[in-house]
Amino acid sequence: MLTVSYDGTAYSGWQIQPGKETIEGVLNRCISDLTGEEAEVIGASRTDSGVHALGNIAVFDTESSIPAEKFSYALNRRLPEDIRIRGAREVDLQFHPRRCESRKTYEYRIYNAPFPLPTKRLYAHFTYVPLDTERMRQGAVFLVGEHDFKSFCSVDTQAKTTVRRIDSVEVLEEGSLDREIVLRIAGGGFLYNMVRIIAGTLMEVGRGQIPPEQVKDILEARDRQAAGPTAPACGLTLVGYEFL
Repeated sequence: MLTVSYDGTAYSGWQIQPGKETIEGVLNRCISDLTGEEAEVIGASRTDSGVHALGNIAVFDTESSIPAEKFSYALNRRLPEDIRIRGAREVDLQFHPRRCESRKTYEYRIYNAPFPLPTKRLYAHFTYVPLDTERMRQGAVFLVGEHDFKSFCSVDTQAKTTVRRIDSVEVLEEGSLDREIVLRIAGGGFLYNMVRIIAGTLMEVGRGQIPPEQVKDILEARDRQAAGPTAPACGLTLVGYEFL
């Protein structure tokens, strides 16, 4: 099992796609080169194009004699600078990162200032429109718990069910004049584009376009058209993954 961090800017997401560079594709190539075996990793979170991660989880089978804990060192010598293995250990052959009880934590960063800052452009979504974080917190309350999140899911989803559990939604602020607003969302699992649609909807609440209490109505509508826009990928990072 590998703990993988990456800057997703240059990649078309986690999952292999024909003719595109992806995190999964790079890992498969580097592991195959190292072990001489045909490697296929399984990721815990199949992050979208442009999304970052501090600690995604990937597993693969190998008959290599390399000690499990040494894979991080060996792979980091082969991987590009925007992908790094932060840890490696052996797990049971039956272990599957998407079929076990877990909690994922995502952060969506919003740079809220009069003008954009070049050093933030790859890791936070910029908006000059002032956002009312107290209104955003009031709206976020309705998202906590187990709900049908069909309104907060891409219409292209192939999920068998759109019911998911959110454990917490925090709206944090960093700075004063040039504020960075951080939406920190933790839960048992997320649908395709779910966190980015939540971020887009809460930004609409913060702008005063949607009343905070309307978030409850959006949930109950089970209609993607009822929610706000899908926020850009650059602001999203998978920051934590816990096994429960």
